[in-house]
Amino acid sequence: MKREYIVSTKEELLSFLRTNLTSKSKNNLKSLLAKEMVLVNGKVQTKFNFILFKGDKVEIRDTKIKTDNNYKKEIKIIYEDDDIIVVNKPCGLLSIATSKEKEYTLYHFISTHLKERNKNNKVFIIHRLDKDTSGIVIFAKNQKTKNLFQNNWDKIIRGRYYYAVVNGSLKEKEGTIKEYLIENDKTYMVYSTNNKKEGKLAITDYKVIKENNNYSLLDINIKTGRKNQIRVALKDIGNPIVGDKKYGDGKSSINRMALHQYKLELMDPRTNKFIRFKTDMPITFKKLI
Repeated sequence: MKREYIVSTKEELLSFLRTNLTSKSKNNLKSLLAKEMVLVNGKVQTKFNFILFKGDKVEIRDTKIKTDNNYKKEIKIIYEDDDIIVVNKPCGLLSIATSKEKEYTLYHFISTHLKERNKNNKVFIIHRLDKDTSGIVIFAKNQKTKNLFQNNWDKIIRGRYYYAVVNGSLKEKEGTIKEYLIENDKTYMVYSTNNKKEGKLAITDYKVIKENNNYSLLDINIKTGRKNQIRVALKDIGNPIVGDKKYGDGKSSINRMALHQYKLELMDPRTNKFIRFKTDMPITFKKLI
């Protein structure tokens, strides 16, 4: 979430914040600046005496803003050839742009990375992950490859594996969650329905690989690729994912949602050969379990 304001007259940033955020103390406002949660014209600003001018845009975020350099350090290239580039997406970064966020997206950073090599380089998204989910994302470097992968996606996929840390202990340590999902057009929340004609089939296999008094670590393989599928499935059995603000209580000592796609298996439509991409479990997950 973010709040945006347009400056109407020249003044210092702290004065502007005190006028527009009346519920916060002076120390609270300085803390927002120190934590890099304020942008001026799209750039992080930490100086309380920074001078604003009429027409400047001020944004206040609810969480610490990551700069280009922060994200560049976190985005790891797993594999690359002439047609595709496979990366490990960090948590908190959108896969592609939305009406509210254009710049801080995985697509933007991969596009910038490729254009630094050659200004004519292009990039195309093949699939995506939720903003708060980390893990493997594949991009195409040309339209032909993008179409080849996207048009055959359900046929070429062999396995989509995730690590998830959930609240509580599961009654069944291994199983399959099968349900029909539908999205609310107004709230964009996904929920299960008994109406098979109305919902889309979602199949989620899981296995508990470790647990303690508070949490369980799951190895998950989804047989279908529905929106928010894993998050809804685990919520429905009473074990929402740690840090899930949409389908759980959002509480997390690791400051993120504990869901990570660590392995993706598919038949390469270019060669019809089996390929596998893997990443490590996030270190923060190990702090929970």
